[in-house]
Amino acid sequence: MAKEPKAQPTAREQMLRGSAWMTAGSILSRVLGAIYIIPWRIWLGAAFLAANNLFTKGYNIYSIFLTIATAGVPGAISKQVAHYNAMNEYRTGFRLFRQGAIMMGVMGLVSFALMWLLAPWLALNDAALTQVYRSLAWPLLIIPVMSIMRGFFQGYNDMAPSALSQLVEQLARIIYMLMMTYAIMVAGNHNYVDAASQSTFAAFVGAVFGLGLLVLVFISRRHKFRDLADQSLDQVQISTPHILREIVEQAVPFIIIGSGVNLYYLFDQYSFYPMMQSHWIASMTQLNSFFTLFAGNANKLIMIVISLAVAMSSTVLPLLSGAKTRGDDKAIAEQLTNILQLFFIVMVPCAFGMAAVAKPLYVVFYGYDHLGIAILVLSAFVAVAMGLFTILAAALQGLFFNRIAIYEMLAGMVVKVILQWPLIFFFNIWGPLLATAAGMLVSSVLMLYSLHARYRFRIRQTGRRLLGIAAFSVLMAVVVFGCVQLVGLVISPDRALGAVVALLVAVPIGVLVYGYAVLKTRLADMILGQRVARLRAMLRMR
Repeated sequence: MAKEPKAQPTAREQMLRGSAWMTAGSILSRVLGAIYIIPWRIWLGAAFLAANNLFTKGYNIYSIFLTIATAGVPGAISKQVAHYNAMNEYRTGFRLFRQGAIMMGVMGLVSFALMWLLAPWLALNDAALTQVYRSLAWPLLIIPVMSIMRGFFQGYNDMAPSALSQLVEQLARIIYMLMMTYAIMVAGNHNYVDAASQSTFAAFVGAVFGLGLLVLVFISRRHKFRDLADQSLDQVQISTPHILREIVEQAVPFIIIGSGVNLYYLFDQYSFYPMMQSHWIASMTQLNSFFTLFAGNANKLIMIVISLAVAMSSTVLPLLSGAKTRGDDKAIAEQLTNILQLFFIVMVPCAFGMAAVAKPLYVVFYGYDHLGIAILVLSAFVAVAMGLFTILAAALQGLFFNRIAIYEMLAGMVVKVILQWPLIFFFNIWGPLLATAAGMLVSSVLMLYSLHARYRFRIRQTGRRLLGIAAFSVLMAVVVFGCVQLVGLVISPDRALGAVVALLVAVPIGVLVYGYAVLKTRLADMILGQRVARLRAMLRMR
């Protein structure tokens, strides 16, 4: 008896499965990227803030060079491969990948040379910062090629290789940086500049391992890709110059949009010091500490939350591109509704939860600092604005509205630039974060309007469900904060042991409270589908 053909997953199922892989990879990667801070801080000792300041400034510049080095091609490849796959033109997708990989190798070499040569100028002739910048030039040789391979797999809605390579890359990076930091700060010459530069060079080591994994996966699946190419219709005939032009045309918007969040951080790096000194009395050492509190310490922790949005945007882009190619406006509206509601049901409770446990969370990673804890609370909510901007920009790009995405991103950046000095004047160190939130929200509102005007996704339904999500998140945050306070009556959360105990008690309770609320009210079913209904049945929740 012939087997019935296997049912193809729906767009929502593909989105949920892809988001699950990318979220798992991103979250584990970001968690590891935060946990390393604990031994790193201990081994650096009194030099921790100075080393972390170098690390933070180095990565702000590196992120811009990395965006240029990858030239937006990974996202463009993901989008274009999905576009041609929807047309059953798999062979054209392979040609895009091959030509893009060559281009990425060249871009990586050029970016490496530029960052190495411009390092003294970018560091304002600071020798220590120059050393850190040059250590970060090396990964630019490898990451562009690694990124385009991730984009290729994502174009097939196959998120597992990207997620696993992120995890392997992060593990290798952390192992190397901790080994070198221990060797220098504990067993060696105690030079924190050397420790910081080796910690940033670890990005190169991680990239080598991440690329190695992707190459192995590609080799193992080469027969599957060859079979798809053999089934290709081959009705699209385009020349190599046309392919390269198509890649560049699609990549340039990804450069600009991909630089969005990094440009905010870069503007902070170069404007924070003179703007603070124009009104507030503070030494350079104090300003370095203040900058590290929000741009370094808090940012590392909120990136765990933002990585959720990055994972979702990677998933939604090829799905929207495929639906746009088929001309299926109804499917696009459905996917936009799904991705927004999925974003809110995950990101909003994460933000409220992080704010509620800000004190023990900060103490575990950085030690007690009243100002640092307060900044983390505000940063947790700013993360929602950043995440919303990320998925909306990806949606516009996936639907080929690149120019609109750029204009609306730039509108938010203008708001950030205009508000930066007044907000620093009135709110001191809080100013840059408030300006960032305002800029991101302006861009997000404009993007929501643009998408809704074209596809009429269910914005009222999304708004109603967001109100329920917010209410349950507030309830969960109050319970979690109460748990932290109760634990504090027994053991002080101002110290590492008490902070760990508070997290171990409060976080599971918060998950249970929020999970019970969204399951009991069937809000989770409405957003996540029937699998959640089966989970509720297993838990005997009516």
